[in-house]
Amino acid sequence: MTIPPIRLLHESLLRRGSDPSSAGKTVAVIEGTVHSYGDLLRSATRLAGNLQARGLRRGDRVAIYLDNSWPAVVSIYAVLIAGGVFLPVNPQTKSDKLAFILDDSGACVLITDAHLGQQFLPLLDGSRLPGGVVCSGECPSHPAVSAFDLAIGPDAPDALQCDVIGLDLAALIYTSGSTGTPKGVMQTHQSMVFACGSLVEYLRLSPDDRILCALPLAFDYGLYQLLMTVSLGATLVLERSFTFPAQVFARIRAEGVTVFPGVPTMFAMLLAAHRKSPLRFEGVGRVTNTAAALSDASVAQLREVFPNARIYRMYGLTECKRVSYLAPELIDERPGSVGKAIPGTEVFLLSPTGEQTPPGEIGVLHVRGPHVMLGYWNRPDLSEHMLRPGRLPGERVLCTHDLFRMDEDGFLYFMGRSDDIIKTRGEKVSPVEVENAMGAIDGIREVAVVGVDDELLGQAIRAYVVLQDDASLSAGQIRALCLRRLESFMVPQQIVIVEVLPRTSTGKVSKRALLASCASGGHLDE
Repeated sequence: MTIPPIRLLHESLLRRGSDPSSAGKTVAVIEGTVHSYGDLLRSATRLAGNLQARGLRRGDRVAIYLDNSWPAVVSIYAVLIAGGVFLPVNPQTKSDKLAFILDDSGACVLITDAHLGQQFLPLLDGSRLPGGVVCSGECPSHPAVSAFDLAIGPDAPDALQCDVIGLDLAALIYTSGSTGTPKGVMQTHQSMVFACGSLVEYLRLSPDDRILCALPLAFDYGLYQLLMTVSLGATLVLERSFTFPAQVFARIRAEGVTVFPGVPTMFAMLLAAHRKSPLRFEGVGRVTNTAAALSDASVAQLREVFPNARIYRMYGLTECKRVSYLAPELIDERPGSVGKAIPGTEVFLLSPTGEQTPPGEIGVLHVRGPHVMLGYWNRPDLSEHMLRPGRLPGERVLCTHDLFRMDEDGFLYFMGRSDDIIKTRGEKVSPVEVENAMGAIDGIREVAVVGVDDELLGQAIRAYVVLQDDASLSAGQIRALCLRRLESFMVPQQIVIVEVLPRTSTGKVSKRALLASCASGGHLDE
């Protein structure tokens, strides 16, 4: 292995941003404006000083509630330089869920944008966010809110050195759980540095790469595009989203993108555009995919679009970032496989009773390596569910609760999930969270949410809804009401209105029966 010996997550920025030979010349981020590593270090250091002046101390949490943008990039590294723990929050997050994350994490400062004021301003009371809010854009008039531009300006106080070590927390990454409330994955500096180095190694990246990021920085797949870029001294081409593919395609050409990370939804949109008007990006040398497997037919079409690219199939989860990858040279030889463990880690399958699973048989995937999370913030019960005793005394390995088959050569094949978490558009969605939000809609008596296979999304969210006797809601009306309560990726794509929900012998809703067929008397509105 050649993983670089970086002890702390921000040391690569400190080194590159202070190198007089490259700090002002090497481009770190392109987001409309071009920003050098010197720009990034200067802005992040000033914001770090501002955060410390607000009372931030080693280990304190800072919520970053921003779109993919230059302020988001600066904020992540500012928190690290100040000795804090950053927690990225999806900008689609609504007020109730944002309040839960802020309270659960004990965040002392929120860094956000003015256009999200409708969500965060109602949360500003005397006990929450003692360090206040740093806001980019047109700053709202509120005593707790101050301007981002001033926080990175020349009058910002100097940042004090903070003696963080590799075992300290670097990030809390909130992910959906089966309980219906998000849970904060605890990752240390050394676990994230290791994961970053391992990814760089197997993807065969270099400082000359220009990495596209149209995935949310609040999503760990998007976040690591930034972390890998800075660890290499490469360039990140940052897009707000993939909502307007033609705009992204133009940026790929204009900025000379060499690495294209995507999820199945993005690839489906790309290939749909390709079928209408052929696309060809000869400069892209790496195409990476996770969240759900690419079909063989999709891979063949991607080769038309990216004729010079190595295409990577991968599998991972937030609790350890990445588990496995299939070397691109083997993509035809091992159809359907997500490969072997990433460098420096180990995987194995166990039966439900804890015995090693023989080759060819289905078992639960376990992961061993320095990238495994410490656990879930404030949730020792859920941590015990995911972290199991390892081979050494006191060691903990990650139990993914996903079902896999391993062939005689050690290649992994995903067979299904052993819990009910839905993977859609590259995001994890808790059915309970969606059910709770829909159950609060006037006119809905009962709701059950499941995931169904979908070529475009990986899984589509299907909601079975029982209306109250006097209600006359349509599926379209229900969907519109969901958009007020849930992030867009959590809103069901399919709504089935039924008279009753099937039950088990114990009186619980039978989701197995729902998946088998539509309930009698229902109709599907997609």
